[in-house]
Amino acid sequence: MKSNPFFSEINGNFGFGCMRLPGWAGPNMGSEVDQAELTRMVDAFLDAGFNYFDTAHGYTDEKSETSLRECLVKRYPRNRYIFTNKLSHNYIEKEADVLPFFEAQLEACGLEYFDFYLIHAVTADFYDLYQRCRSFEIVQDLKRQGRVRHVGVSFHDQPELLERVLTEHPEIEVVQLQFNYADYEAPAIRSRANYEAAEKHGKPVFVMEPVKGGGLVNLPDESKRILDALNGGSYASYAIRYAASFPNVAVVLSGMGSMAMMEDNLS
Repeated sequence: MKSNPFFSEINGNFGFGCMRLPGWAGPNMGSEVDQAELTRMVDAFLDAGFNYFDTAHGYTDEKSETSLRECLVKRYPRNRYIFTNKLSHNYIEKEADVLPFFEAQLEACGLEYFDFYLIHAVTADFYDLYQRCRSFEIVQDLKRQGRVRHVGVSFHDQPELLERVLTEHPEIEVVQLQFNYADYEAPAIRSRANYEAAEKHGKPVFVMEPVKGGGLVNLPDESKRILDALNGGSYASYAIRYAASFPNVAVVLSGMGSMAMMEDNLS
């Protein structure tokens, strides 16, 4: 992957997405995170020279933050990793909810600051909620206080809304987008147009769902035959490299639920 022209502290443009952690079968299914497996994965990721971790309070049935605290934060010095967390709409209803939620996240993660803090899952409905709660202003205050180093949005809507968000909030530094070759021109996602909107406003893109939730690993037979003939790596690697090839992409996240997935992605 190319060098990162935006944030030199992110190593290698590849990130560890922590939405689905090892041992966890799904919301309300009673499964616990396999902390031993996660520890091995964290170690392998850092040993390979990467350092970017992405989570949110609701990930892994609200276990992701505390799992990372045990496997990463308590075991490594703060300068070894970049930690991203998010302000999630389903935990706030009014302005007074925003700061206590942020404080609880710092405590759950065992941190004094987040490297990146993203306003999460922005859509037309949730953008209005975030506006009413003065979320953008509060996050900027946190940045001025040094409790957040960079601010951004995680975006899940159409490019017309992204244009509005970035015009109304030029203080946004990064945009996290669903971006993969299957959704590049898909009408419901419009990855290309969203990417171009972020690029137009000079905002680097952090890619989520480069493998489309595993959909670009479980391919139709015809697609498998085409990629197999190239002898260039796993199906996941094609998807990740595709996303990473765009010049305005600063980091590509991959969710990895096992050491085998980690090893494949690192390779």
